[in-house]
Amino acid sequence: MTRAVHEDSSVTQLASRAFRWSFLNTVASRLGPLFIGIALARLLGPEQFGVFAIAMVTLMAVLSFNELGVSLAIIRWRDDPASIAPTTNTISVLSSALLTAAVVIGAPWISTTLGDVRATPVVQVMALSIVINGLVATPAAILQREFMQKQRTIADQVKTWLGAGISLTLALFGWGAMSLAIGHLVASVVFAVMLLRWSPLPYRFGWNKAILGKLFRFGIPLALSSIVLCASGYADQMIVGSVLGAHALGLYVLAFNLASWPVSIFSHPLRAVAPAAFSALKDDPPRMSRNFSRVLALLSCVAVPVCLALSGAAEPVVGFVYGDAWQASADVLLWLAALAALRIWFELAYDYLVVIGKSGSVLVIQACSFAVSLPVMLLAVHPFGEAGVAAAQFAVSLAVVLPLYAISLHRSGVRISDSAKAVAIPVGAAILVWPAAWAFAQFIAIPFLAAAAAGLLAAAIIGALVYRLRDDVKALRLSGRAKGVT
Repeated sequence: MTRAVHEDSSVTQLASRAFRWSFLNTVASRLGPLFIGIALARLLGPEQFGVFAIAMVTLMAVLSFNELGVSLAIIRWRDDPASIAPTTNTISVLSSALLTAAVVIGAPWISTTLGDVRATPVVQVMALSIVINGLVATPAAILQREFMQKQRTIADQVKTWLGAGISLTLALFGWGAMSLAIGHLVASVVFAVMLLRWSPLPYRFGWNKAILGKLFRFGIPLALSSIVLCASGYADQMIVGSVLGAHALGLYVLAFNLASWPVSIFSHPLRAVAPAAFSALKDDPPRMSRNFSRVLALLSCVAVPVCLALSGAAEPVVGFVYGDAWQASADVLLWLAALAALRIWFELAYDYLVVIGKSGSVLVIQACSFAVSLPVMLLAVHPFGEAGVAAAQFAVSLAVVLPLYAISLHRSGVRISDSAKAVAIPVGAAILVWPAAWAFAQFIAIPFLAAAAAGLLAAAIIGALVYRLRDDVKALRLSGRAKGVT
């Protein structure tokens, strides 16, 4: 028991330190470029922003499976990752290069299908990022496995600021949507160089037939799951763009970006370290299950009130931050901000199921989500526009995806009752935040004051909730005490 406690403590301390770096990285990456993003949105307007969104949706769709999921095997590999790294490098680069060529050639058709043929050159420039991503997929996984979030933070910051600065400069000179594509591409190249420089393993190509079966058995279900996940996650944008055009897509994507802030700030830093931390404890399922419930509770206390405050105060938030030209995004943000709370839960559950080898369950869940949400969104888009698509996404996630994840976690040793207890009080408190934020939006005429009032209320609720769970915070950090693993 003592040895297990010591090992658990060491792993959790590494993960805690990595999470702090990852959280700092995410906050800095989002808060700084926020102002540049606001300037770009105001400079470009919904039309040009929608043209760029077509290229970004295409890129995200391909990046969901470009390296066939094999790089994630680095994190779970029990032996020295150097034994599989050359093979994963080869698979990642070859598959990414082929996909890059396919997107460049098919860009006119892709752009037309998604709503605006003017996006063709933007799509082609963005496609070059696919092969760059494949080149560094394995080094990125190694940094994650080794909890090297300090180095990742520096690389991410350089990428964020460099890309944003180039994009803003080119936008000021009238480059339109292409300014965002070029900024993204240049920053991706610099980012890749930094990851290659800091990777603990030398970068080599190889082809080990003995491990190919294991890599593909692990990676292919994840790649298929990622395709379905991406299709499910971006089908709404594809439908809005193809049916309503680039202008509506620009409005929708801006709301999506705003709604993704809580996900980025609270979920993404955790996802940078959670798989490695869960993987290190996978030989002790009861301990993994307890830590999952603790993380779920803390994440809910912080993220859910923020999401519902953003939903309730959608109109003043959009008006203050982006201006009158974007005001139609508020109806979309109302639904997508509420959906963001569910997305945070889903991503944590996804990571947990993948670590314990239940990637097949994840694939089934995502397939069901896509199969149900697609017809519902298609039915909603004509009569209700982009806001109807957002509402359909929320309804399907709440009624279908949430129960499926709960069932899969229960079958994997996480009791539904424990998860329900973990989220009950945060959800109850957050439900009270929404009508208060909505009231602020209706009765406070100045958008800044209405948004600030909603934010302060959410912050007060979060403070009270986190204080209530202060013992769990100490337990998760484990400060070298056995209490953290009982």
